[in-house]
Amino acid sequence: MTAFDNALLKGRIGNLNLMRVSSILPPGVQYCPDMEIPPGSLVPTAYGFIISDVPGELIAAAVGVGFSKDTFGVIMEFSGKCSKADAEMKIENMLKEAFETRGMELVGTKVAATEHRVEEIGCALAAVPLWY
Repeated sequence: MTAFDNALLKGRIGNLNLMRVSSILPPGVQYCPDMEIPPGSLVPTAYGFIISDVPGELIAAAVGVGFSKDTFGVIMEFSGKCSKADAEMKIENMLKEAFETRGMELVGTKVAATEHRVEEIGCALAAVPLWY
């Protein structure tokens, strides 16, 4: 759990109470990368993570948000034993499929990904906190 906690802290969400949510972005949401959320807050968050204890293994996590023109969006999460670039590509494909399945037009995306080369034990985490 320390590897996961360290990843949360590195992502600046380690002092929050995350409530894991599925993949719908509410309409009208605004992107705010420097948002300060009070410690201990209950924060709906979509996230993907992977923990490994295999030295030398490359792990990655990614999240992506797909935007529609005038309604809700879709959030996708991915984690795996791969590179950051592979995780980003998976997310892009997942977003396209999610919009196609819903019969919606995908007008834009925002993707964040990270990778980690395990030394002893490590965690790759990517998250979309939703703060109201």
